[in-house]
Amino acid sequence: MPFRRFLRFVVQRSRTMAWLLVCAGVVSGLLSAGVLALITHVLHRSSDHSSLVILGFVGLVAGKLLSNLWAQLLLVRFSQDTILDLSLSLCAKILRAPLRRSEQRGAANMLVTLTDDVSWVTWAIQCFPQLIMNVAVVLGCGFYLAWLSWSTFLGVVGLTLFGALGYRWLHISALSVIYAARDARAELFRHFRSLTDGLKELLMHRARRREFVDLEVRRAAESYRRANLEATRRQALSEAWTQVMFYSLIGFVVFLFPSVVTLSPEALTGYVVAVLYMMGPVWGIVGAVPTLERGQVALENIERLGVSLNIALEDAPTGDVTDLKEGMSPIVQWNDVTFSYGEEKEVEVPFALGPISLDLHPGELVFVIGGNGSGKSTFVKVLAGLYQPSQGHVTLAGTMITDGNREWYREHFSVVFSDFHLFDKLLGHSDAHAERFAPQYLRWLHMDQKVTMRERTFSTLDLSQGQRKRLALVTAYLEDRPIYVFDEWAADQDPQYKEIFYKTLLPDLRARGKLVVVITHDDRYFHLGDQVIKLEDGKVVQCLKTVASNPQPL
Repeated sequence: MPFRRFLRFVVQRSRTMAWLLVCAGVVSGLLSAGVLALITHVLHRSSDHSSLVILGFVGLVAGKLLSNLWAQLLLVRFSQDTILDLSLSLCAKILRAPLRRSEQRGAANMLVTLTDDVSWVTWAIQCFPQLIMNVAVVLGCGFYLAWLSWSTFLGVVGLTLFGALGYRWLHISALSVIYAARDARAELFRHFRSLTDGLKELLMHRARRREFVDLEVRRAAESYRRANLEATRRQALSEAWTQVMFYSLIGFVVFLFPSVVTLSPEALTGYVVAVLYMMGPVWGIVGAVPTLERGQVALENIERLGVSLNIALEDAPTGDVTDLKEGMSPIVQWNDVTFSYGEEKEVEVPFALGPISLDLHPGELVFVIGGNGSGKSTFVKVLAGLYQPSQGHVTLAGTMITDGNREWYREHFSVVFSDFHLFDKLLGHSDAHAERFAPQYLRWLHMDQKVTMRERTFSTLDLSQGQRKRLALVTAYLEDRPIYVFDEWAADQDPQYKEIFYKTLLPDLRARGKLVVVITHDDRYFHLGDQVIKLEDGKVVQCLKTVASNPQPL
């Protein structure tokens, strides 16, 4: 059945609303058939202009208009609730799904789903009640035609079925092109993302810029254009086929049926008037089909994204953040932990982290070092609970970490990633906490002259990369969590702020009993740490315990 997935979605969203829309459509269709019968009656009995007939006409028309208005008002609320719920549901699933699964889906694909697909579903829902009304009108007219002449009605049904089969074939061919157009749209979004992310690099290189616009973007845009034009062409053929069959039907009723079947003048007039009256609803049905097709494709993509993100969906936090104390047993413990990208089919060059075993204690400052591609960023994501280990076990304060409590595990970490994102508002903090501590941290990092904060909102984010990292550090400090992880935080800082970071901020965190893990290349500060872990090709090649004033050489 065409659009069965979409119809099932509408019913699942609100069974009551679906029934109300159907009832409104059926009432409209019945009233339309009544109007048609009354008009036909008056055409053949022109002298019958009694008050009862006039009141009947006014009542039928008023009822049809009110049923249409009722359906539209129901629709506005239903469609707006749907777009809100779909958007929030998808955002929640993206935020709760494992990071690696979201990375596999791709940012461009998720953006298209959140924007285009949700919008297309909404537009399709808006077509739904009008479609029901038009179908009801056609069915009502069909009952009226059957009442006028069964034999003629059967001939009309046969011709209609023939036209419907041809339309279905054209419809299926158009649907395959719509799927291709949607994929081309996702590819175009990927290039748009490259345009914004790589704007500086494109501005610095004319040949790169020309090739990007004239070749890459143009190719994706033309692919999207061709798919849309082909879909439109096939839909236009479907509409043209419908018009041919419609006028053929009128020709059969006017010229052929009277010579084959005996029809009274009233029945013939009724058939002609009914077929002409059905023209509007039929065009409405045909016009709604492309939108419903795109809505169904969009719904399938939304459901596919939702299902893919539901796999290994994590449960809600299982408890409060553990209170860590310096000197207690290892707070984070890895036992032969491994993580591999090679398990994914799309990865051509596999990379594996581990197996790694380590013990990390509260009040420790741990430096993680290694060259590019050594696995430091992957190490951070596994440590912070963003990646699920392929093998091995991770424990936090003696508690084994599983999918069921991974959310709780992540709540113990404050992380500033190398590719961090800075929000303009201190989300998740109380106003009192932010107002009390944020100004102090801004002064520590010499940011109080550039940035102020009001109602947890930074006055500006138009800053250098190093300054933005300092604001990210302020956010991490305000979280006041047991474990801090900094991924190349000092890479963009002036020597002055590196000194503050390594000799003031990190020792302060350690003195407060925090476990601090720092990804860094600044070997001149290694003596300040308790451990130095060196990675190469995903393996720990050295793990040194340092002495505060007499570090052991690597």
